[in-house]
Amino acid sequence: MQGPLLKHWPRPPDGDTLLLRPGTYHESIVLDRPVTLDGGGAAIIDGGAEGTVVTITGDDVTVTGLTVTGSGSDHEEIDSGIKMTKTARNPQVLDNRVLGNLYGIEIHGAKNALVAGNTVEGRQDRHMNARGNGIYLWNAPGAVVEDNTVRWGRDGIFVNSSKKNIFRNNTFRDLRFAVHYMYADNSEVSGNVSIGNHLGYAVMFSTRVKITGNVSLNDRDHGVMLNYANKSIITGNVIKNTKGKCTFLYNSHKNDFSGNWFEGCGIGIHFTAGSGNNRMVGNAFVANRTQVKYISTKWVEWSEEGTGNYWSDFAAYDVDGDGIADTPYRPNDSMDHVLWTQPAAKMLLGSPAVQLVRWSQASFPALLPGGVMDSHALMAPVRPAANEKVPQDG
Repeated sequence: MQGPLLKHWPRPPDGDTLLLRPGTYHESIVLDRPVTLDGGGAAIIDGGAEGTVVTITGDDVTVTGLTVTGSGSDHEEIDSGIKMTKTARNPQVLDNRVLGNLYGIEIHGAKNALVAGNTVEGRQDRHMNARGNGIYLWNAPGAVVEDNTVRWGRDGIFVNSSKKNIFRNNTFRDLRFAVHYMYADNSEVSGNVSIGNHLGYAVMFSTRVKITGNVSLNDRDHGVMLNYANKSIITGNVIKNTKGKCTFLYNSHKNDFSGNWFEGCGIGIHFTAGSGNNRMVGNAFVANRTQVKYISTKWVEWSEEGTGNYWSDFAAYDVDGDGIADTPYRPNDSMDHVLWTQPAAKMLLGSPAVQLVRWSQASFPALLPGGVMDSHALMAPVRPAANEKVPQDG
């Protein structure tokens, strides 16, 4: 173990606990043996604006109850409040306050790390893209990041080239992305809350990711974005009041969307760059300006075994009372296609010619150009359990 603070103790046995007295310690430390460093909620370690403040290199190290501040500002070295290196096994970073560092907590190659119950607040003295991430993972298999609160900085959690990670029950505010995935397969993002970020949950170049029970509220661009993301499960999420798109898919295939709630967005869901073979069942599309943007010359069915999705703008009827609309729902017509490609045509929306085209397509569906069709639309929506995580003023 290195650092002036640790020289006050004789060499502790493995598994011992070092309990710090209240106060501020102006130094950086390295923990290379199985110990618990406990700040008792009243000890502050300040790195003096140089390098990383607390570095974990050994196995079975726990850091808890500290306030950690004062990292350096070098992106190349990834100066952090707390860093776990590739030689660390089973490190635990629990119930700390990690404040004002370039990067908050970094898991750099450590295996089976646990980061839980921490408050991470990034720097605000730089443009957002010039800040570091709240929690950053690289090649960190088996990492669990849960019950943390992350604010400011760049991305709340940024994971790159990793696998088998779990991110659950975290809260993210005032960031670029709440969760940002790059080349991270077989992982889970569940029970998180993203409020007022530029983008909620971005999954890129990844396969078999479970995005379940999350909330995106008042995020700017997208609630969920899939970019070259395949064979993932997106279920039980609540996305509300995104100025852009509740959900955006770019070249993403064979994903399963079910039981999600998309409300109050500019576009409920947008498919582009050939995204195909995605399952869409049991979702609720509520009061989005455009429910679906999907350009195709072929019909794509969004129902399965007699069950489709709920559409708030569908004036449907249900004569037999089975909860399923008696006529199909088609969210996009040829005028929508014109408006997407020629935005200036919006000036003609109220004209008799546009109304005649839409009446004709409604009366004669064979005139429709293709796209999404829900043959078994739901008459009533089903609210996901994640709705309980939405703040009452949201």
